[in-house]
Amino acid sequence: MKGTDRTRRFEAAVLPHLDAAYNLARWLLRDEQSAQDVVQEAYLRAFRFFDGFRGGDARPWLLGIVRNTCFTWLGQSGRDHVEFDEERDSGAPDAGVEPAANDPLRLLERKFERAQVNAAIATLPPLFREVLILREIEELSYDEIAQVAGIPVGTVMSRLSRARAMLRVALTQPDKED
Repeated sequence: MKGTDRTRRFEAAVLPHLDAAYNLARWLLRDEQSAQDVVQEAYLRAFRFFDGFRGGDARPWLLGIVRNTCFTWLGQSGRDHVEFDEERDSGAPDAGVEPAANDPLRLLERKFERAQVNAAIATLPPLFREVLILREIEELSYDEIAQVAGIPVGTVMSRLSRARAMLRVALTQPDKED
């Protein structure tokens, strides 16, 4: 029965963070199928090492495992250059949109803006993309990001500042297609 209790505790602590784990993996790897594979591998690792989890919020602990699994995966065969797909990587559909904002032109503008931001985020180097996603999309604190990435809080702040600056530059550059 001990294994069953461990499984129940693992599921209660870790499974609620499946969406965050997948979201981080998808942004780091920029590939939906690879993200699914990596999250599955990360959950297996998390289960294997669950006895080492000391309680508290399991989200940063799990995201640290997902992050490490992603970087291990990226390190194999130089896979950092996965193609970014705007349609696939455009984020979740609008939720809680005000009825007046459902104007087709406004919806199209928002979709275009979201695609621009997502494409700009995808151009960031993985270490900067990771802190930006963890802070702005997953809404982790600096301390939690430091725990996930295994770096000091000052480094989190520095990387986040640089990531935001790089994102700002990427969003203000004119299109190179013209």
